[in-house]
Amino acid sequence: MRGDPKNLWPSDTQSARRIQEALAQRVSLSPLKKIPRTIAGVDACFSERTVFAVASLFTYPGLEHCEDVVAEERANFPYVPGFLSFREGPAVIKALKKLRTRPDVVLCDGQGVAHPRGLGIASHVGVILNVPTVGCAKSRLVGEFDDPGPYKGDWKPLYFRGRKVGAVLRTRDRIRPLFISPGHRIDLSSSITVVLHAVLSYRLPEPIRRADHISRMAAQKEADHEHKR
Repeated sequence: MRGDPKNLWPSDTQSARRIQEALAQRVSLSPLKKIPRTIAGVDACFSERTVFAVASLFTYPGLEHCEDVVAEERANFPYVPGFLSFREGPAVIKALKKLRTRPDVVLCDGQGVAHPRGLGIASHVGVILNVPTVGCAKSRLVGEFDDPGPYKGDWKPLYFRGRKVGAVLRTRDRIRPLFISPGHRIDLSSSITVVLHAVLSYRLPEPIRRADHISRMAAQKEADHEHKR
């Protein structure tokens, strides 16, 4: 995978905003060119000032588990809504680079283009690594929408400033929907299809669910270790 220049990770919001605006111009949304064979989910958790990111790789559409990798980085950016990628991004990208197989699609726990400046963590990671990415968020960051129907696969468009930026997608019957937005090198229709095929028995796509569980365990282990010191 392609590298991430260090100047893409400032520690102040003013510089981060300029980077978001510049990278947003490089986002490309288009249908997938081929059916994915592999899919990865990424998520991150914190312990003190350390970020633990996990990338979990699965086959697609069979969803056979292939590999998990954990990466950690110091958190050099404060928690500021709309700037999540500057806090988690370095560790997430480090984890993806450690995978033995390059994923055809990456699902991120966060936003894609459904973002104030069009560059959520899924878009940020996608542009830097030049890989198709999808944002799968548990809550809305921007936009307006109508509630989707009650059954799995029902969805309604998410609009922001008059532009369709995502979908409010029901991934299980009568369970709270997810906010899906394309990140990079994928369109909304393909994003919805991939997410629905990546869901098993839970609300979250299985690759993200596994990455979330492992990252929480890693952060808790570190916290317990610090407590014993």
